[in-house]
Amino acid sequence: MYVKSVTIFFIFLLNILFSKAQLSGSIESNSALFVNDGKIVLASNEATQKLRNNTYLRLDYKLKKFSVGIQAESYSPKALLNYSPDFKNAGLGTFYLQYNNDSLRINATIGHFYEQFGNGLVLRTWEDRQLGIANSIMGVQVKINTYKPLQLTALHGKQRNGFSLTNGTITGINAELNISEITKSSKWQYSIGGSLVNRNEHLIGLNKKNILLTSTRISIKKGLFYTDFEYAFKQAEPLIENGIPNNNFSFDGDVYLLNLGFSKQRLGVNLNVRRTENFTVYSQQNVYGNAFNAGILSYVPALTKQFDYSLTNIYVYMAQSRLTFNPIATKAGEIGGQIDLFYKIKPKTFLGGKYGTQISINASKWNGLSGRYNTTQRKYKANFLQAGTLNYHEWSVEIRKKWSKSYVNSFTITNQFYDAVQIEETFGHVNATTFVFDQTIDLPKQKSIRFDIQHQWANAIHKNWIAASTEINFSSKWTVFATDLYNYGNDNTARKIHYYVAGFAFKPNAFRLQLSYGRQRGGLQCIGGICRFVSENAGFSMQLNYSF
Repeated sequence: MYVKSVTIFFIFLLNILFSKAQLSGSIESNSALFVNDGKIVLASNEATQKLRNNTYLRLDYKLKKFSVGIQAESYSPKALLNYSPDFKNAGLGTFYLQYNNDSLRINATIGHFYEQFGNGLVLRTWEDRQLGIANSIMGVQVKINTYKPLQLTALHGKQRNGFSLTNGTITGINAELNISEITKSSKWQYSIGGSLVNRNEHLIGLNKKNILLTSTRISIKKGLFYTDFEYAFKQAEPLIENGIPNNNFSFDGDVYLLNLGFSKQRLGVNLNVRRTENFTVYSQQNVYGNAFNAGILSYVPALTKQFDYSLTNIYVYMAQSRLTFNPIATKAGEIGGQIDLFYKIKPKTFLGGKYGTQISINASKWNGLSGRYNTTQRKYKANFLQAGTLNYHEWSVEIRKKWSKSYVNSFTITNQFYDAVQIEETFGHVNATTFVFDQTIDLPKQKSIRFDIQHQWANAIHKNWIAASTEINFSSKWTVFATDLYNYGNDNTARKIHYYVAGFAFKPNAFRLQLSYGRQRGGLQCIGGICRFVSENAGFSMQLNYSF
């Protein structure tokens, strides 16, 4: 079926090529040449291929109400480190044919598409090349908005897995109703939504083929306040351990998510609270689990502050949404939340100065679910609102000050508690405090200098770090940069390593080329609260981007 779809698509594409279509596209190429530099040595299974490359070519054509597109991908001679082994060689990654009628408010897609229902708890597909995630659905999708307050979405297909598809079939329907448009309310804004998603999976040894996911949600906004709440439920499914289903043990799961916010002039407050129990959902449960996020359907990110600095990203939290009877860390989910406070001190005051002062405060705390767990009999009973083992907590304060038109700096301090036993299922608990000083100086003729210095005090695992980075923009086209992280406090003398990187970027118009050499610290790499592990390595890297 997949081959036939590709063949039909190419026939249509040839017709489009000879018509008056609008063409757009992009190319992205990421290459690495790894070396053993005396301090960092690749693992034996990784060192067999030291030259690696990921390349993506995307082409989109638009002709009146029709759009058609492809994304060709190459992972040759081998994909970058820590990518799923299903990304190999070269081929057609995605393709689509889309019909969009604005007057009828109908949009239909055949081929690959990305979609999110609500907050993504029961369905979210997306592409993130840095994390190695490309889990689009290949099938049919229809969106109808003929009655303006109501938007309906229906879809059916299989998720992408490398250049093939998972064996699970996904069928879903989503409805969003804007009540405010019906009532013509100007003061209050109400909307409600609901989703049904069915996963049909034919896995050897699995008795229950169909699992239904449901979601209900409500959003309310009035004046300076907003709130939205979503509840998601997953039907009981057999326990999967090491890719093998155990039909003797089945468990359901659910998620409660509450977001609250307030915003007024110079003040903003956001609160996120979530309880998750056994809610990791895959379209094919035995692909590769959490290692590569392959076949993942549910989007349950870590609700913590997303930092821009290297040392504040050493101990990052991964949402603990799955059920496991691993004796090292038996768990069924998590409960916790985060709060953000933003405040800008008025300009032309003693503390605000000429341009004002921005203050950001964040705090988050995540615990496992308390309850009774029996690893031998594969039984558990989680308490509803009672917190269990502390997985992670963090607070941070950032003060950003603009002193003149050309000079801005910021001070950040963070404190983190990290339980590697619960998060990584390894060992160790750490308390870490990190301080960052960052400043930017704008110079004439589009020149600028940015540099930061960081220090982290930690009582365990890696112990203390110091880091610094600088970036010099000679113009809008040329940039040079250098960074260095030094783990000077490590108890193991051999691990007192400088993780340095230096390089330059050339970016005229829609073209960008970056070359660098250095070392990559191993550990978690996270984007938007979703993480993957990366191996430490050393070598040359090149990134090339061009869009048209």
